[in-house]
Amino acid sequence: MTKKKKGWALHQKRWFGKWHLYLGIIAGAILVVVGLTGSILVFQDEIDIALNKDLFESMKGQKRYSIEEVVPVVQQKYPTKEFDYVMYADVKNPNATYRFFNFHTEEEFFINPYTAELSGKRLVNSSFIRIVMNIHRTLLVPVAGRYIVGFATLCMLILTISGLRLWVPQQYKKWKQWKAVLTVNFRASFKRQNYDWHNVIGFYTAPIVILLSITGIAITFSTLFIGSLFMITGQSPQSVASIFGQKSVVVEGAKTLTLAEVSAIAHQQMPTAVLIGAAIPDEKDGVYRLDMKSPGASKEGNRVMMMVDQYSGKITLNSETDFPNIGNSYLSWLTPLHYGTFGGMPTRILALIGGLVPLLLFITGFIIWWPRYKKQKGKATYVEPKPTVKERELESIRQLPFGKYFVHHFKKGLKYALLLLVCAFLSGALYGLISGVIIQPALFTVLYTGISIGVNFVIAFFAFTFTGVFLAPFRKGSKPVYKYFALSLAFLVVFLPVIVAMGKWCTDLF
Repeated sequence: MTKKKKGWALHQKRWFGKWHLYLGIIAGAILVVVGLTGSILVFQDEIDIALNKDLFESMKGQKRYSIEEVVPVVQQKYPTKEFDYVMYADVKNPNATYRFFNFHTEEEFFINPYTAELSGKRLVNSSFIRIVMNIHRTLLVPVAGRYIVGFATLCMLILTISGLRLWVPQQYKKWKQWKAVLTVNFRASFKRQNYDWHNVIGFYTAPIVILLSITGIAITFSTLFIGSLFMITGQSPQSVASIFGQKSVVVEGAKTLTLAEVSAIAHQQMPTAVLIGAAIPDEKDGVYRLDMKSPGASKEGNRVMMMVDQYSGKITLNSETDFPNIGNSYLSWLTPLHYGTFGGMPTRILALIGGLVPLLLFITGFIIWWPRYKKQKGKATYVEPKPTVKERELESIRQLPFGKYFVHHFKKGLKYALLLLVCAFLSGALYGLISGVIIQPALFTVLYTGISIGVNFVIAFFAFTFTGVFLAPFRKGSKPVYKYFALSLAFLVVFLPVIVAMGKWCTDLF
Protein backbone atom coordinates (compact mmCIF):
# COMPACT_ATOMS: atom_id res chain seq x y z
CA MET A 1 0.00 0.00 0.00
CA THR A 2 1.51 3.33 -1.09
CA LYS A 3 1.06 6.25 1.25
CA LYS A 4 1.25 9.79 -0.02
CA LYS A 5 0.34 13.26 1.09
CA LYS A 6 -3.38 13.94 0.84
CA GLY A 7 -4.29 15.08 -2.66
CA TRP A 8 -6.87 17.44 -4.08
CA ALA A 9 -10.28 16.68 -5.50
CA LEU A 10 -10.42 16.47 -9.29
CA HIS A 11 -11.91 19.94 -9.79
CA GLN A 12 -9.19 21.39 -7.55
CA LYS A 13 -6.49 19.75 -9.68
CA ARG A 14 -7.72 21.52 -12.81
CA TRP A 15 -6.28 24.93 -13.67
CA PHE A 16 -9.39 26.81 -12.58
CA GLY A 17 -9.42 25.12 -9.18
CA LYS A 18 -5.77 25.82 -8.45
CA TRP A 19 -5.89 29.41 -9.70
CA HIS A 20 -9.05 30.12 -7.75
CA LEU A 21 -7.50 28.84 -4.51
CA TYR A 22 -4.02 30.32 -4.79
CA LEU A 23 -5.05 33.72 -6.15
CA GLY A 24 -7.72 34.00 -3.45
CA ILE A 25 -5.10 33.38 -0.78
CA ILE A 26 -2.48 35.68 -2.34
CA ALA A 27 -4.64 38.64 -3.36
CA GLY A 28 -7.73 38.27 -1.16
CA ALA A 29 -6.79 40.71 1.60
CA ILE A 30 -5.61 43.37 -0.88
CA LEU A 31 -8.83 43.04 -2.87
CA VAL A 32 -10.89 43.52 0.30
CA VAL A 33 -9.13 46.86 0.93
CA VAL A 34 -9.39 47.95 -2.70
CA GLY A 35 -13.06 46.94 -2.87
CA LEU A 36 -14.12 48.68 0.34
CA THR A 37 -12.34 51.91 -0.59
CA GLY A 38 -13.88 51.67 -4.05
CA SER A 39 -17.36 51.47 -2.53
CA ILE A 40 -16.66 54.67 -0.61
CA LEU A 41 -15.38 56.41 -3.75
CA VAL A 42 -18.62 55.69 -5.62
CA PHE A 43 -20.04 58.58 -3.57
CA GLN A 44 -16.78 60.49 -3.20
CA ASP A 45 -18.17 63.90 -4.20
CA GLU A 46 -21.15 63.69 -1.84
CA ILE A 47 -18.95 62.52 1.05
CA ASP A 48 -16.29 65.19 0.47
CA ILE A 49 -18.93 67.93 0.32
CA ALA A 50 -20.71 66.63 3.43
CA LEU A 51 -17.44 66.62 5.41
CA ASN A 52 -16.34 70.05 4.15
CA LYS A 53 -19.46 72.14 3.60
CA ASP A 54 -17.62 75.37 4.40
CA LEU A 55 -15.23 74.72 1.52
CA PHE A 56 -17.65 73.49 -1.11
CA GLU A 57 -20.80 75.54 -0.59
CA SER A 58 -21.51 79.27 -0.43
CA MET A 59 -24.50 81.50 0.18
CA LYS A 60 -26.34 82.50 -2.95
CA GLY A 61 -25.52 85.99 -4.22
CA GLN A 62 -26.72 88.32 -6.95
CA LYS A 63 -24.56 87.19 -9.88
CA ARG A 64 -22.53 84.05 -10.28
CA TYR A 65 -19.17 84.26 -12.00
CA SER A 66 -18.66 81.79 -14.81
CA ILE A 67 -15.50 79.70 -14.76
CA GLU A 68 -14.08 81.92 -17.51
CA GLU A 69 -14.85 85.09 -15.53
CA VAL A 70 -13.64 83.96 -12.13
CA VAL A 71 -10.06 83.18 -13.22
CA PRO A 72 -8.93 86.79 -14.00
CA VAL A 73 -10.75 88.07 -10.90
CA VAL A 74 -8.89 85.61 -8.68
CA GLN A 75 -5.58 86.44 -10.39
CA GLN A 76 -6.18 90.13 -9.64
CA LYS A 77 -7.45 89.64 -6.07
CA TYR A 78 -4.86 87.07 -5.03
CA PRO A 79 -1.70 87.72 -7.10
CA THR A 80 0.39 85.46 -4.84
CA LYS A 81 -1.97 82.51 -5.32
CA GLU A 82 -0.54 80.38 -8.10
CA PHE A 83 -2.66 77.69 -9.70
CA ASP A 84 -2.50 75.27 -12.62
CA TYR A 85 -6.09 74.09 -12.91
CA VAL A 86 -9.59 75.30 -12.08
CA MET A 87 -12.82 73.33 -12.06
CA TYR A 88 -16.38 73.28 -10.78
CA ALA A 89 -16.66 71.66 -7.36
CA ASP A 90 -20.13 70.45 -8.36
CA VAL A 91 -21.54 71.30 -11.79
CA LYS A 92 -25.14 70.57 -10.74
CA ASN A 93 -25.07 72.80 -7.65
CA PRO A 94 -25.25 76.57 -8.43
CA ASN A 95 -23.94 77.38 -4.95
CA ALA A 96 -20.89 75.15 -5.28
CA THR A 97 -17.49 76.83 -5.09
CA TYR A 98 -14.73 76.73 -7.67
CA ARG A 99 -11.71 74.54 -6.95
CA PHE A 100 -8.25 75.83 -7.84
CA PHE A 101 -5.26 73.45 -7.84
CA ASN A 102 -1.54 74.10 -7.55
CA PHE A 103 0.06 70.82 -8.61
CA HIS A 104 3.56 71.98 -7.63
CA THR A 105 2.68 72.63 -3.97
CA GLU A 106 -0.18 70.06 -3.92
CA GLU A 107 -2.51 72.74 -2.54
CA GLU A 108 -6.09 73.49 -3.50
CA PHE A 109 -8.15 76.52 -2.59
CA PHE A 110 -11.84 77.26 -2.95
CA ILE A 111 -13.43 80.41 -4.35
CA ASN A 112 -16.96 81.70 -3.73
CA PRO A 113 -18.71 81.79 -7.15
CA TYR A 114 -20.63 84.99 -6.29
CA THR A 115 -18.00 87.13 -4.56
CA ALA A 116 -14.74 85.52 -5.78
CA GLU A 117 -13.64 85.52 -2.14
CA LEU A 118 -11.44 82.77 -0.73
CA SER A 119 -13.62 80.19 1.07
CA GLY A 120 -10.77 78.05 2.33
CA LYS A 121 -7.79 75.95 1.36
CA ARG A 122 -6.23 72.56 2.08
CA LEU A 123 -3.50 70.23 0.93
CA VAL A 124 -4.86 67.97 -1.81
CA ASN A 125 -3.76 64.76 -0.09
CA SER A 126 -5.01 65.77 3.37
CA SER A 127 -8.73 65.21 2.78
CA PHE A 128 -10.48 62.00 3.82
CA ILE A 129 -11.56 61.21 0.26
CA ARG A 130 -8.06 61.77 -1.12
CA ILE A 131 -6.62 59.41 1.51
CA VAL A 132 -9.24 56.80 0.56
CA MET A 133 -8.40 57.37 -3.12
CA ASN A 134 -4.68 56.86 -2.48
CA ILE A 135 -5.39 53.64 -0.57
CA HIS A 136 -7.64 52.46 -3.40
CA ARG A 137 -5.07 53.19 -6.09
CA THR A 138 -1.70 52.60 -4.40
CA LEU A 139 -2.25 51.19 -0.85
CA LEU A 140 -0.29 54.33 0.22
CA VAL A 141 2.82 52.89 -1.46
CA PRO A 142 3.46 55.55 -4.15
CA VAL A 143 5.03 53.61 -7.06
CA ALA A 144 5.01 49.88 -6.36
CA GLY A 145 1.56 50.05 -4.75
CA ARG A 146 -0.05 51.13 -8.01
CA TYR A 147 1.11 47.96 -9.72
CA ILE A 148 0.32 45.77 -6.71
CA VAL A 149 -3.27 47.03 -6.92
CA GLY A 150 -3.27 46.55 -10.70
CA PHE A 151 -2.13 42.93 -10.51
CA ALA A 152 -4.48 42.25 -7.58
CA THR A 153 -7.33 43.55 -9.75
CA LEU A 154 -6.20 41.20 -12.51
CA CYS A 155 -6.36 38.42 -9.91
CA MET A 156 -9.96 39.46 -9.15
CA LEU A 157 -10.85 39.07 -12.81
CA ILE A 158 -9.24 35.61 -12.95
CA LEU A 159 -10.90 34.65 -9.66
CA THR A 160 -14.29 35.59 -11.10
CA ILE A 161 -13.76 33.63 -14.32
CA SER A 162 -12.34 30.58 -12.54
CA GLY A 163 -15.12 30.83 -9.94
CA LEU A 164 -17.75 30.74 -12.68
CA ARG A 165 -16.06 27.65 -14.12
CA LEU A 166 -16.11 25.97 -10.69
CA TRP A 167 -19.73 27.08 -10.24
CA VAL A 168 -21.01 25.19 -13.32
CA PRO A 169 -22.44 21.88 -12.04
CA GLN A 170 -20.79 18.69 -13.29
CA GLN A 171 -24.16 17.26 -14.27
CA TYR A 172 -25.20 20.44 -16.06
CA LYS A 173 -28.06 18.77 -17.96
CA LYS A 174 -30.08 18.26 -14.78
CA TRP A 175 -32.27 21.12 -13.51
CA LYS A 176 -31.86 19.94 -9.92
CA GLN A 177 -28.12 20.60 -10.18
CA TRP A 178 -28.72 24.12 -11.51
CA LYS A 179 -31.22 24.89 -8.76
CA ALA A 180 -28.62 23.89 -6.18
CA VAL A 181 -26.04 26.40 -7.49
CA LEU A 182 -28.53 29.23 -8.10
CA THR A 183 -30.09 29.31 -4.62
CA VAL A 184 -29.22 29.06 -0.94
CA ASN A 185 -30.57 26.07 0.95
CA PHE A 186 -31.64 27.65 4.25
CA ARG A 187 -32.52 24.24 5.70
CA ALA A 188 -28.97 22.96 5.32
CA SER A 189 -26.12 23.14 7.83
CA PHE A 190 -24.11 26.32 8.38
CA LYS A 191 -21.25 24.85 6.36
CA ARG A 192 -23.52 24.14 3.39
CA GLN A 193 -25.27 27.51 3.62
CA ASN A 194 -21.91 29.29 3.64
CA TYR A 195 -20.88 27.32 0.54
CA ASP A 196 -24.16 28.26 -1.16
CA TRP A 197 -23.71 31.93 -0.26
CA HIS A 198 -20.21 31.90 -1.75
CA ASN A 199 -21.58 30.46 -5.00
CA VAL A 200 -24.65 32.68 -5.19
CA ILE A 201 -22.86 35.95 -4.38
CA GLY A 202 -20.09 35.16 -6.84
CA PHE A 203 -22.48 34.26 -9.66
CA TYR A 204 -25.03 37.07 -9.37
CA THR A 205 -22.43 39.82 -8.93
CA ALA A 206 -20.06 38.48 -11.63
CA PRO A 207 -21.13 41.02 -14.32
CA ILE A 208 -20.46 43.94 -11.97
CA VAL A 209 -17.16 42.56 -10.69
CA ILE A 210 -15.94 41.83 -14.22
CA LEU A 211 -16.65 45.43 -15.30
CA LEU A 212 -15.05 46.94 -12.20
CA SER A 213 -11.99 44.71 -12.63
CA ILE A 214 -11.48 45.47 -16.32
CA THR A 215 -11.89 49.23 -15.82
CA GLY A 216 -9.59 49.12 -12.79
CA ILE A 217 -6.89 47.35 -14.82
CA ALA A 218 -7.29 49.92 -17.62
CA ILE A 219 -6.93 52.81 -15.15
CA THR A 220 -3.76 51.31 -13.63
CA PHE A 221 -2.12 50.47 -16.95
CA SER A 222 -3.49 53.53 -18.75
CA THR A 223 -0.52 54.08 -21.08
CA LEU A 224 -0.72 50.51 -22.33
CA PHE A 225 -4.46 50.67 -22.99
CA ILE A 226 -4.43 54.12 -24.64
CA GLY A 227 -1.61 53.05 -26.96
CA SER A 228 -3.51 49.87 -27.84
CA LEU A 229 -6.66 51.84 -28.67
CA PHE A 230 -4.70 53.87 -31.21
CA MET A 231 -2.99 50.77 -32.65
CA ILE A 232 -6.35 49.08 -33.26
CA THR A 233 -7.26 51.92 -35.64
CA GLY A 234 -3.92 51.72 -37.44
CA GLN A 235 -2.23 54.64 -35.69
CA SER A 236 1.22 54.49 -34.15
CA PRO A 237 1.47 54.43 -30.33
CA GLN A 238 3.99 57.27 -30.68
CA SER A 239 1.14 59.47 -31.90
CA VAL A 240 -0.23 59.41 -28.34
CA ALA A 241 2.91 61.11 -27.03
CA SER A 242 2.72 63.78 -29.73
CA ILE A 243 -0.96 64.40 -29.01
CA PHE A 244 -0.39 65.00 -25.31
CA GLY A 245 2.83 66.94 -25.91
CA GLN A 246 1.17 69.93 -27.59
CA LYS A 247 3.03 73.26 -27.49
CA SER A 248 2.11 76.84 -28.29
CA VAL A 249 4.05 78.72 -30.97
CA VAL A 250 5.74 81.43 -28.91
CA VAL A 251 5.28 84.98 -30.20
CA GLU A 252 7.66 87.27 -28.31
CA GLY A 253 5.99 90.41 -26.99
CA ALA A 254 2.52 89.19 -27.93
CA LYS A 255 -0.30 89.22 -25.40
CA THR A 256 -1.62 85.81 -24.44
CA LEU A 257 -5.30 85.04 -24.78
CA THR A 258 -7.54 84.95 -21.72
CA LEU A 259 -9.47 81.86 -20.67
CA ALA A 260 -12.70 83.57 -21.77
CA GLU A 261 -11.31 84.13 -25.28
CA VAL A 262 -10.03 80.57 -25.51
CA SER A 263 -13.36 79.22 -24.26
CA ALA A 264 -15.23 81.20 -26.91
CA ILE A 265 -13.03 79.67 -29.62
CA ALA A 266 -13.68 76.18 -28.25
CA HIS A 267 -17.44 76.74 -28.11
CA GLN A 268 -17.45 77.66 -31.79
CA GLN A 269 -16.33 74.08 -32.41
CA MET A 270 -18.52 72.53 -29.69
CA PRO A 271 -21.54 74.84 -29.13
CA THR A 272 -23.44 72.34 -26.96
CA ALA A 273 -20.48 71.47 -24.72
CA VAL A 274 -20.08 72.83 -21.18
CA LEU A 275 -16.68 73.85 -19.81
CA ILE A 276 -16.10 72.01 -16.52
CA GLY A 277 -12.39 72.60 -15.99
CA ALA A 278 -9.35 74.32 -17.46
CA ALA A 279 -5.59 73.96 -17.14
CA ILE A 280 -3.86 77.35 -17.28
CA PRO A 281 -0.47 77.40 -19.06
CA ASP A 282 2.39 78.45 -16.78
CA GLU A 283 5.14 78.29 -19.40
CA LYS A 284 5.75 80.35 -22.53
CA ASP A 285 5.08 77.44 -24.85
CA GLY A 286 2.30 75.90 -22.78
CA VAL A 287 -1.24 75.44 -24.06
CA TYR A 288 -4.67 75.83 -22.52
CA ARG A 289 -6.31 72.47 -21.83
CA LEU A 290 -10.08 72.65 -21.68
CA ASP A 291 -12.13 69.83 -20.20
CA MET A 292 -15.67 69.94 -21.56
CA LYS A 293 -18.76 67.77 -21.51
CA SER A 294 -21.28 67.33 -24.29
CA PRO A 295 -24.57 65.39 -24.28
CA GLY A 296 -24.19 61.63 -24.70
CA ALA A 297 -25.63 58.22 -23.87
CA SER A 298 -23.98 58.23 -20.46
CA LYS A 299 -25.62 60.24 -17.68
CA GLU A 300 -22.18 61.84 -17.27
CA GLY A 301 -22.19 62.99 -20.90
CA ASN A 302 -19.27 62.70 -23.30
CA ARG A 303 -16.00 64.17 -22.09
CA VAL A 304 -14.17 66.32 -24.63
CA MET A 305 -10.59 67.52 -24.25
CA MET A 306 -9.29 70.50 -26.21
CA MET A 307 -5.84 72.07 -26.29
CA VAL A 308 -5.54 75.64 -27.54
CA ASP A 309 -2.48 77.75 -28.44
CA GLN A 310 -2.31 80.57 -25.89
CA TYR A 311 -1.16 83.13 -28.52
CA SER A 312 -3.01 82.35 -31.74
CA GLY A 313 -6.05 80.57 -30.36
CA LYS A 314 -5.45 77.66 -32.73
CA ILE A 315 -7.03 74.42 -31.52
CA THR A 316 -4.08 72.01 -31.49
CA LEU A 317 -6.13 69.07 -30.20
CA ASN A 318 -9.81 68.21 -30.22
CA SER A 319 -10.42 64.73 -28.81
CA GLU A 320 -13.75 64.51 -30.66
CA THR A 321 -12.02 64.67 -34.04
CA ASP A 322 -8.38 63.75 -33.34
CA PHE A 323 -8.98 60.63 -31.24
CA PRO A 324 -10.30 57.43 -32.80
CA ASN A 325 -13.84 56.92 -31.56
CA ILE A 326 -12.84 53.92 -29.48
CA GLY A 327 -10.17 56.18 -27.97
CA ASN A 328 -12.95 58.44 -26.73
CA SER A 329 -14.24 55.43 -24.79
CA TYR A 330 -11.32 55.97 -22.43
CA LEU A 331 -12.21 59.62 -21.84
CA SER A 332 -15.99 59.34 -21.64
CA TRP A 333 -16.71 55.85 -20.32
CA LEU A 334 -13.83 54.43 -18.28
CA THR A 335 -14.29 56.34 -15.02
CA PRO A 336 -18.13 56.45 -15.20
CA LEU A 337 -18.19 52.66 -15.65
CA HIS A 338 -15.70 52.13 -12.84
CA TYR A 339 -17.76 54.16 -10.36
CA GLY A 340 -21.17 53.42 -11.86
CA THR A 341 -22.02 57.06 -12.60
CA PHE A 342 -22.82 56.39 -16.28
CA GLY A 343 -26.34 55.21 -15.44
CA GLY A 344 -27.20 57.42 -12.48
CA MET A 345 -28.07 56.20 -8.99
CA PRO A 346 -29.07 52.60 -9.94
CA THR A 347 -25.67 51.77 -11.43
CA ARG A 348 -23.84 53.64 -8.66
CA ILE A 349 -25.53 51.35 -6.15
CA LEU A 350 -24.47 48.35 -8.24
CA ALA A 351 -20.87 49.62 -8.22
CA LEU A 352 -21.05 50.09 -4.45
CA ILE A 353 -22.28 46.49 -4.06
CA GLY A 354 -19.51 45.33 -6.40
CA GLY A 355 -16.94 46.88 -4.08
CA LEU A 356 -18.32 44.89 -1.14
CA VAL A 357 -18.17 41.58 -3.01
CA PRO A 358 -14.45 40.84 -2.38
CA LEU A 359 -15.05 41.10 1.38
CA LEU A 360 -18.07 38.78 1.27
CA LEU A 361 -16.33 36.23 -0.95
CA PHE A 362 -13.13 36.42 1.11
CA ILE A 363 -15.03 35.64 4.33
CA THR A 364 -17.16 32.84 2.87
CA GLY A 365 -14.20 31.46 0.93
CA PHE A 366 -12.00 31.42 4.03
CA ILE A 367 -14.71 29.53 5.94
CA ILE A 368 -14.76 26.95 3.11
CA TRP A 369 -10.96 26.65 2.87
CA TRP A 370 -9.79 26.74 6.50
CA PRO A 371 -11.37 23.44 7.70
CA ARG A 372 -10.07 21.69 4.58
CA TYR A 373 -6.60 23.10 5.16
CA LYS A 374 -6.57 21.98 8.81
CA LYS A 375 -7.82 18.53 7.81
CA GLN A 376 -5.14 18.14 5.15
CA LYS A 377 -2.45 19.41 7.52
CA GLY A 378 -3.51 17.04 10.28
CA LYS A 379 -3.71 14.00 8.00
CA ALA A 380 -0.33 13.78 6.28
CA THR A 381 -0.81 10.38 4.61
CA TYR A 382 -3.57 8.43 3.01
CA VAL A 383 -4.13 5.70 0.46
CA GLU A 384 -3.87 7.13 -3.03
CA PRO A 385 -7.12 6.36 -4.89
CA LYS A 386 -7.10 5.01 -8.40
CA PRO A 387 -7.13 7.69 -11.12
CA THR A 388 -10.58 8.56 -12.39
CA VAL A 389 -11.53 8.36 -16.06
CA LYS A 390 -11.15 12.15 -16.36
CA GLU A 391 -7.71 12.08 -14.75
CA ARG A 392 -6.55 9.35 -17.12
CA GLU A 393 -7.90 11.38 -20.03
CA LEU A 394 -5.96 14.47 -18.92
CA GLU A 395 -2.78 12.45 -18.51
CA SER A 396 -3.14 10.98 -22.01
CA ILE A 397 -3.42 14.51 -23.41
CA ARG A 398 -0.17 15.48 -21.68
CA GLN A 399 1.59 12.60 -23.44
CA LEU A 400 0.55 13.70 -26.94
CA PRO A 401 3.27 14.73 -29.44
CA PHE A 402 3.87 18.47 -29.69
CA GLY A 403 1.77 19.05 -32.81
CA LYS A 404 -1.31 17.20 -31.59
CA TYR A 405 -0.88 18.67 -28.09
CA PHE A 406 -0.79 22.19 -29.53
CA VAL A 407 -3.80 21.65 -31.82
CA HIS A 408 -5.82 20.09 -28.99
CA HIS A 409 -5.38 23.12 -26.74
CA PHE A 410 -5.83 25.57 -29.63
CA LYS A 411 -9.25 24.07 -30.41
CA LYS A 412 -10.12 24.10 -26.74
CA GLY A 413 -8.99 27.73 -26.56
CA LEU A 414 -11.36 28.67 -29.39
CA LYS A 415 -14.29 27.32 -27.37
CA TYR A 416 -13.16 29.15 -24.23
CA ALA A 417 -12.62 32.37 -26.22
CA LEU A 418 -16.08 32.30 -27.80
CA LEU A 419 -17.57 31.70 -24.38
CA LEU A 420 -15.57 34.61 -22.92
CA LEU A 421 -16.67 36.87 -25.78
CA VAL A 422 -20.32 36.14 -25.02
CA CYS A 423 -19.76 36.52 -21.26
CA ALA A 424 -17.96 39.85 -21.73
CA PHE A 425 -20.80 41.24 -23.83
CA LEU A 426 -23.47 39.99 -21.41
CA SER A 427 -21.57 41.31 -18.38
CA GLY A 428 -21.52 44.85 -19.77
CA ALA A 429 -25.13 44.63 -20.94
CA LEU A 430 -26.38 43.35 -17.57
CA TYR A 431 -24.42 46.04 -15.69
CA GLY A 432 -26.15 48.77 -17.71
CA LEU A 433 -29.55 47.08 -18.01
CA ILE A 434 -31.01 48.67 -14.88
CA SER A 435 -30.31 52.16 -16.28
CA GLY A 436 -31.29 51.47 -19.89
CA VAL A 437 -27.72 52.09 -21.09
CA ILE A 438 -26.82 48.70 -22.52
CA ILE A 439 -24.87 48.73 -25.79
CA GLN A 440 -21.94 50.96 -24.76
CA PRO A 441 -21.05 49.07 -21.54
CA ALA A 442 -21.40 45.76 -23.41
CA LEU A 443 -19.11 46.72 -26.29
CA PHE A 444 -16.73 48.54 -23.93
CA THR A 445 -16.26 45.28 -22.01
CA VAL A 446 -15.59 43.34 -25.21
CA LEU A 447 -13.13 45.99 -26.42
CA TYR A 448 -11.09 46.22 -23.23
CA THR A 449 -11.15 42.46 -22.71
CA GLY A 450 -9.78 42.15 -26.23
CA ILE A 451 -6.97 44.60 -25.47
CA SER A 452 -6.06 42.58 -22.37
CA ILE A 453 -6.01 39.42 -24.50
CA GLY A 454 -3.71 41.14 -26.99
CA VAL A 455 -1.26 42.09 -24.24
CA ASN A 456 -1.44 38.55 -22.87
CA PHE A 457 -0.63 37.15 -26.33
CA VAL A 458 2.53 39.26 -26.53
CA ILE A 459 3.65 37.81 -23.18
CA ALA A 460 2.76 34.28 -24.33
CA PHE A 461 4.67 34.77 -27.58
CA PHE A 462 7.86 35.80 -25.77
CA ALA A 463 7.48 32.88 -23.34
CA PHE A 464 6.94 30.50 -26.28
CA THR A 465 9.96 31.86 -28.16
CA PHE A 466 12.21 31.74 -25.10
CA THR A 467 11.15 28.17 -24.34
CA GLY A 468 11.61 27.04 -27.93
CA VAL A 469 15.09 28.54 -28.18
CA PHE A 470 16.57 27.93 -24.73
CA LEU A 471 14.58 25.20 -22.94
CA ALA A 472 13.09 22.87 -25.54
CA PRO A 473 16.49 21.55 -26.72
CA PHE A 474 17.06 20.33 -23.16
CA ARG A 475 13.45 19.05 -22.78
CA LYS A 476 12.85 21.46 -19.90
CA GLY A 477 9.32 22.62 -19.00
CA SER A 478 8.09 23.14 -22.55
CA LYS A 479 4.60 21.57 -22.50
CA PRO A 480 2.90 24.06 -20.11
CA VAL A 481 4.29 27.00 -22.11
CA TYR A 482 3.10 25.48 -25.40
CA LYS A 483 -0.34 25.05 -23.86
CA TYR A 484 -0.32 28.68 -22.68
CA PHE A 485 0.68 29.90 -26.13
CA ALA A 486 -1.92 27.72 -27.90
CA LEU A 487 -4.71 29.02 -25.67
CA SER A 488 -3.50 32.64 -26.00
CA LEU A 489 -3.36 32.36 -29.79
CA ALA A 490 -6.89 30.96 -29.89
CA PHE A 491 -8.20 33.84 -27.78
CA LEU A 492 -6.45 36.36 -30.04
CA VAL A 493 -7.92 34.74 -33.17
CA VAL A 494 -11.43 35.17 -31.76
CA PHE A 495 -11.12 38.66 -30.24
CA LEU A 496 -8.82 40.49 -32.68
CA PRO A 497 -11.29 40.64 -35.62
CA VAL A 498 -14.02 41.83 -33.26
CA ILE A 499 -12.07 44.73 -31.74
CA VAL A 500 -10.59 45.75 -35.11
CA ALA A 501 -14.12 45.84 -36.55
CA MET A 502 -15.23 47.97 -33.60
CA GLY A 503 -12.36 50.38 -34.24
CA LYS A 504 -13.34 50.68 -37.91
CA TRP A 505 -17.13 50.80 -37.81
CA CYS A 506 -18.17 52.03 -34.35
CA THR A 507 -17.63 55.65 -35.36
CA ASP A 508 -20.28 57.29 -33.15
CA LEU A 509 -20.62 54.74 -30.37
CA PHE A 510 -18.51 56.29 -27.62
